[in-house]
Amino acid sequence: MRDVLDSLRRWYADGVPVGLATVVGVRKSAPRQPGAAMAVTPDGEVAGSVSGGCVEGAVYEVSQEVLAGAAPRRITYGITDEQAFSVGLTCGGEIDLFVERLDRATLPDFDALAASIDAGEPAAVATIVDAGAGSGARSDGGAGIGAKLVVWRDRVAGSLGREGLDAAVTDDARGLLEQGQTGERRYGPNGERRLDEVGVFIQSFAPRPRMLVFGAIDFAAAVARVGAFLGYRVTVCDARSVFATPKRFPEADEVVVEWPHRYLPTVDVDGRTVICVLTHDPKFDVPLLEVALRTTAAYVGAMGSRRTHDDRIARLRERGLTDTELARLRSPIGLDVGARTPEETAVSIAAEIVQLRWGGTGRPLSETEGAIHHQHVPIRESPERVGGDSPDLVGGGRAATAHGLLARG
Repeated sequence: MRDVLDSLRRWYADGVPVGLATVVGVRKSAPRQPGAAMAVTPDGEVAGSVSGGCVEGAVYEVSQEVLAGAAPRRITYGITDEQAFSVGLTCGGEIDLFVERLDRATLPDFDALAASIDAGEPAAVATIVDAGAGSGARSDGGAGIGAKLVVWRDRVAGSLGREGLDAAVTDDARGLLEQGQTGERRYGPNGERRLDEVGVFIQSFAPRPRMLVFGAIDFAAAVARVGAFLGYRVTVCDARSVFATPKRFPEADEVVVEWPHRYLPTVDVDGRTVICVLTHDPKFDVPLLEVALRTTAAYVGAMGSRRTHDDRIARLRERGLTDTELARLRSPIGLDVGARTPEETAVSIAAEIVQLRWGGTGRPLSETEGAIHHQHVPIRESPERVGGDSPDLVGGGRAATAHGLLARG
């Protein structure tokens, strides 16, 4: 929903209902990940995408049906469909979409949700996307397909129809917000986690993950630019005020003048944070890395030659860092793509971050086999089936890291 938020805000303000299609499940080489959305108005205006062009035409028609009064529904598109050649995914994957009508009645808390997203306050929207046999209104008194619960850290709004289900989903949604994760979980009608009757899609709107760039050099400007493009909140830090200026780093969200090893402990580093040390000067980077390698950051990389790296490791050992802590250091930073310029080096660094996030090989795709798009580790507590028909490890059985290195949701 985040990618169509501006359009939704405008349509809500004008009282225009929206047909919203959201990716709630993916298998194999799907082009978009859970949470990607496409919004359609009654007069045909469209925002967003769910497949990169493969099935948008069919989704448009379903969205118009929902706007005309049809019930919300879950639809699967993929190469096994009888309509594969007309609306299937040519990439060979499958996607599950949930198509619903969105308006003041179905999501009355939209304004509060949008305000939280704008302010960087974590929030999640939980939607029943599978209510068991027949979907629609439930005969057992529970809410039907499309019911919503909005979850913040300190409050909730709406209901999924059962107190036990609301409690279980609220707890899980807050956990996913901490990880910046989005995905489907399945429950019993009263929130029983080991049952499979009710499918709830939980979309997290966590604040942007942080990229901390240390060293106000030309390479840092390029890294900040790429980091902003990838959706990070970028901070550039250097102790030298003559170099650390907003004018030199217009893509950074903030520029801090401080000794890096003093600044880092003041930052809320979490499992989505990436740290790029570009100083390659021992008086800066050794004290900084001593702190950085003991944080929970998803990625810690440092620029420098192999000789610089060896010297740096020796100095860090003298400061008492363990082999486990030192093994976290990505140095020399980046993937080997033959980079020379600051811009090429920034692409190399970004490529390593993405590769770590998704568990890719780093090899040319033309030399690999199997699924192209690596997928999220399913949000599960045990090896259960995802979306009712997919094993617990997707993407060819390779478990990607749980760190959310890319902005999601």
